[in-house]
Amino acid sequence: MPVLVQPATFEHHLQALGIGEATPRISWKTTAEPGWAQEGYEVSVTTGSGTHRSGRIASAQSVLVPWTAPALTSAERAEVSVRVWGLGDQAPSEWSQPAVVECGLLDPQDWTAAAVSPSWDEDTGEDRRPPLLRRGFSLDHPVKSARLYVTAHGLYEVEINGLRVGDDALSPGWTVYGQRLRYYTYDVTQYLSRGDNAMGAWLSDGWYRGRIGFAGGRSDLYGEKLALLAQLHVMHDDGSVTVIGTDDAWKAGFGPIVRSGLYKGEHYDARLFPSGWSSPGFDDTGWGSVIAVERDPKTLVAPEGPPIRCTDEVHPVSVWTSPSGKTLIDFGQNLVGKLQIKVKGKAGSTVVIRHAEVLQDGELYTRPLRHAEATDLYTLSGASLETWEPKFTIHGFRYAEITGWTGDDVAQNVVARVYHTDMERTGWFESSNPDLNRLHDNVLWSMKGNFVDIPTDCPQRDERLGWTGDIQVFAPTASFLYDCSGMLSSWLKDVAAEQLPDGTVPWFVPVVPVDDPWSPTQPSAVWGDVAVLTPWVLYERFNDPGILAAQYESAKRWVDLIDRLAGETRIWSGSFQFGDWLDPAAPPEDPTQAVTDPHLVATAYFAWSARHLARTAAVLGKRDDELHYLALSRAVADAFSRQYIHPDGTMTSDAQTAYALAIVFDLFPDADSKARAGSRLAELVRANGNRIGTGFAGTPVVSDALTLSGDIDAAYGLLLEKECPSWLYAVGQGGTTIWERWDSMLPDGSINPGEMTSFNHYALGAVADWIHRVVAGLAPLEPGYRKILVRPQPGGGLSWASARHETPYGTASVQWKIDDGHLSAVVDIPTGTTARVELPGQEPLEVGSGCHEFGVQLVR
Repeated sequence: MPVLVQPATFEHHLQALGIGEATPRISWKTTAEPGWAQEGYEVSVTTGSGTHRSGRIASAQSVLVPWTAPALTSAERAEVSVRVWGLGDQAPSEWSQPAVVECGLLDPQDWTAAAVSPSWDEDTGEDRRPPLLRRGFSLDHPVKSARLYVTAHGLYEVEINGLRVGDDALSPGWTVYGQRLRYYTYDVTQYLSRGDNAMGAWLSDGWYRGRIGFAGGRSDLYGEKLALLAQLHVMHDDGSVTVIGTDDAWKAGFGPIVRSGLYKGEHYDARLFPSGWSSPGFDDTGWGSVIAVERDPKTLVAPEGPPIRCTDEVHPVSVWTSPSGKTLIDFGQNLVGKLQIKVKGKAGSTVVIRHAEVLQDGELYTRPLRHAEATDLYTLSGASLETWEPKFTIHGFRYAEITGWTGDDVAQNVVARVYHTDMERTGWFESSNPDLNRLHDNVLWSMKGNFVDIPTDCPQRDERLGWTGDIQVFAPTASFLYDCSGMLSSWLKDVAAEQLPDGTVPWFVPVVPVDDPWSPTQPSAVWGDVAVLTPWVLYERFNDPGILAAQYESAKRWVDLIDRLAGETRIWSGSFQFGDWLDPAAPPEDPTQAVTDPHLVATAYFAWSARHLARTAAVLGKRDDELHYLALSRAVADAFSRQYIHPDGTMTSDAQTAYALAIVFDLFPDADSKARAGSRLAELVRANGNRIGTGFAGTPVVSDALTLSGDIDAAYGLLLEKECPSWLYAVGQGGTTIWERWDSMLPDGSINPGEMTSFNHYALGAVADWIHRVVAGLAPLEPGYRKILVRPQPGGGLSWASARHETPYGTASVQWKIDDGHLSAVVDIPTGTTARVELPGQEPLEVGSGCHEFGVQLVR
């Protein structure tokens, strides 16, 4: 079998156009015969100035290896190929097919355009009409290639000569705009021609000046003026370059969007569409002028991950008339996106679309949306058939209500289009239990719906914020299901940017000032620990020490802050904590009132983050820091043991979360007390009828705690229980995503009366990480799955289960089944990796790459 090297990739980019790294690290995957291992590699980089070859480099690594050629410059393009040698190989493999990488504008001085905004005066607040901006221009020579670099204050879509540029949505996304504003690069060669051309842009409020946040929210958070910053570089066949940027030659006018907001929805009046506005020859004499607005080019950054795109379409499963006479649509899946409609009717008639996740009393139920109206309106132009979907809004919904419909059959002319950050899918799971499979699907759909440029908490109500605690507990699951490395590494930079001078990590990033009982932001465990633990998860799953290096000072400032707050006692107490947020025993009106002492939770996390900061320091070669934080973590663990653990192994908070945290975080003083605590945890689970007794802090660790304690039956009992509160309760109630509360819907089908009730909230879906690692038995043993742990632990009556994950080295999978007490397993290990296989009752076995089959007789 010949060795085949797949085309290289660069950093964490799916598409390496307009990247921000002048020396991007390179990765490749190799397909070879079983057991083959790389011993060396060579990289060939071809640019306009020639080809640079690295020569043979003795290394087994193929993930994020250093760039070997001279640094690229702004807009420079390179073709990269790789060839490899195996152990003992005299000749290398064939070169991989060339992979293309192209830089964006790397130097602030490369930006010659100015951000421009309509010159007209506007009121502040909501409902300002979004503008259109345009400019005509002429090209005197044939076009060889062209790139458009663009960003905005607000959201944008660009058109050239009447055609939409790109397929991304809600760009440039949401960053801490004052410090980091993302721009995108587009190949627009095919849009242009010699002679007259035109470029235009739609703008909208988005996160920049639209109303965002809960408790009434805030508008104009980043500024009051929408603006476009665009720079078109046209390379001609004679070698000359024409640059056309936003400047005072642009014009501003209004289009068909009457108003648009992320929470409110969009109103589009098709009668107001200025036909030909983005094409040459359009008469814009009636349009207004533009003015320049300040934008420091030093703050412009290239994307690290993919943009938001439409990734799927979901068709109605039923359409009916509600008791009040409204047309209702069920898409069969709670999702995030917007409707596309095909409608015909009289000019001036308006179709109104309302969205919600649930029904009550046979009608659309919008109370959980709070102040989010989630209503789109389309006013018809009177054309024979009109196709429309909103541009600059997004909704979380399963159901839609339509009034004013004058078209043909609704079911055939309405489709829900799914939008989220367009990450590569990397993880799959299936089993013999249909309910468990549906639970896993629910986790997947909740991740998709809440990974919308930032990791949000819910996609439907007036919130949709980047809550730090939610992603901290969910990151291991997220990084199995999708390659979220680029998206989260970018967001973590915003975490560091928003971190307060004393080290406090905000509860949500980007920060939105809101009036609520907890303002201003205070340090809180689980949430603030995202600064330490999430970079470590990304390192563990993607083998990128660069993420650890980039976030190290942020992580260190967080742990140092907690060290100061805890003082000599090493017990973090006396301040506000979210604690085990949304413990099912907490009253609906106060989710902080969990059974477990919130300061126990805080101190446990203090020890855990200090330990991981020591591990991070070790990876980065910071020996003094490693020793310091390792000693700190041990001191905190000792203090925790004295404060919260009784001599018999029971705890001051006799609750599932307390035991689970202490077991998984290894906070017991000896093995005997840890074993007794494990027994007590299992007793609590069984005494509670296998129902959940944990919130955000305990849920991600309770299954692992039971597993580590040797009671896998209790862990499966917890996983497969169907009575509320449980993971499968929502499945039994018809849920298609993970809920915010265990009982967001009550057993009688009514909606939880709590103000905070979302039906799409991924945090409690963190159990999927345990499902992948323990039920299926697929986990990383070394960073990036360089070494894989295959350790399925069957139970719960499952007769088979499987998991597949696209690791940085290739596809790894485990499939096991039980037949008459005999367990058989098929394991695929990608080239460049090894695995340790641990099957029930068997000694561990080390294997190399390839497909392996095993069989063991289970002991009853």
